[in-house]
Amino acid sequence: MAEEDRLPAIAGSLRAAARRFGTPVQITDAATVDAAVSELAAAFPDPWIRQYSVKANDVAAVVGLVTGEGVRAGANVVSRGEWAIARAAGVRNHRITVEGVGKTDADLAAAVRATADGLPPLWLAIESADEAQALIGLARRAELGSNARPPLDVLFRLNPDVAPETQAELAVGSGGSKFGMTETELSATVERVAGAGGGLRPRGVHLHVGSQLGAVDAWRDAVRRGLAVAGLLRGQLADFDTLDVGGGFAVAPLDEPAPRPERFAREMPALLETIPEDRRPRRLAIEPGRFLVARAGWLVGRVLHVRERGGRQVVLDTGMTEIIRPALYGGRHPIVALTSLGRPVDRDDGPMPAGEIGDAAVHGPICESTDELGDHPLPPLRRGDLVAIRDTGAYAASLGSTYNGRPRPPQTILGTDGSLSLARRRGGVAALG
Repeated sequence: MAEEDRLPAIAGSLRAAARRFGTPVQITDAATVDAAVSELAAAFPDPWIRQYSVKANDVAAVVGLVTGEGVRAGANVVSRGEWAIARAAGVRNHRITVEGVGKTDADLAAAVRATADGLPPLWLAIESADEAQALIGLARRAELGSNARPPLDVLFRLNPDVAPETQAELAVGSGGSKFGMTETELSATVERVAGAGGGLRPRGVHLHVGSQLGAVDAWRDAVRRGLAVAGLLRGQLADFDTLDVGGGFAVAPLDEPAPRPERFAREMPALLETIPEDRRPRRLAIEPGRFLVARAGWLVGRVLHVRERGGRQVVLDTGMTEIIRPALYGGRHPIVALTSLGRPVDRDDGPMPAGEIGDAAVHGPICESTDELGDHPLPPLRRGDLVAIRDTGAYAASLGSTYNGRPRPPQTILGTDGSLSLARRRGGVAALG
């Protein structure tokens, strides 16, 4: 599916957001979210369970855009904090799944308490034998599975031990990563949980290959392994009926190819055919994050400095505190000018002459030499001009910081009707102390 470049349609709105809310400012384009949610639903239609990974963008209003009624997704959370954000966005517990390598006893206790209160999450994914043992103890003390209290449904995270087609920092499905269990560890943990009483109900396998997947091969191998493990265990446990295949769909620059969700979905029928019908999962789930929100995000900043440093260097008022991916692991985000020498780049008196476009090394304002945003073709710029950083809807707001005493930027929504609304106000200096 070809993607539309939304910039010509919304450049005026991006400039308006900068005037109204100041810079830096993050804008989420609701129309782009709608398109991504619809594309995912077309590739993985009902009865697939579609969950949005809240860690990609944890602004409650953005979570609400993705998880509304209709073809929208549920919410996948990794902590009590994300769970609270999902609830604030209107997602009810039966549409929330809990996973993550860093779940504390308090996080586990929250899932147990919700279950005891008759409002359980859809499931919780267990990361290790240690975590399983802690959860068993909590479930026993809460008397889950007895006294009219339902059990908590649990999945078991498999480390698929594959070679994901992505950069090493994003390859969570590789054998050496900290995520999930080996097949042997997983089987033993399922046996321990199943034998511990009725407080926890083993329901299936969860896996995640990695982010920004450039091909389907490792994903296919991981799903094949997950199906085999789930099928084997289903022979012993009738309720072991679920496979959650994670996410990982890439969001690349518009001029670069990347496999779409539909390409991954095409692998599933043949993979399911390899499993005897009575051992196949009855429930299949997918849980992307980046794919649903990344393209929708635009981070608008203002030029602070333009100077020669063996080439043109541009320093902005936004950088690694608002979008850390370039500094953290080399994430690439194209940058476009919204104004040039104080005038709109898409001004009515004609396009910018091609000869005026030249490469510029763009940097952020933070007192760290790694606060670099890469080289980008830009027109002449001066202090006060506006630029927009593309594809910042994922892992920008949720990874933001107040380093250098910088309040977090406002989060705004560009509605499908063209309206701008404030989703989260700019942080205050007084709150930094």
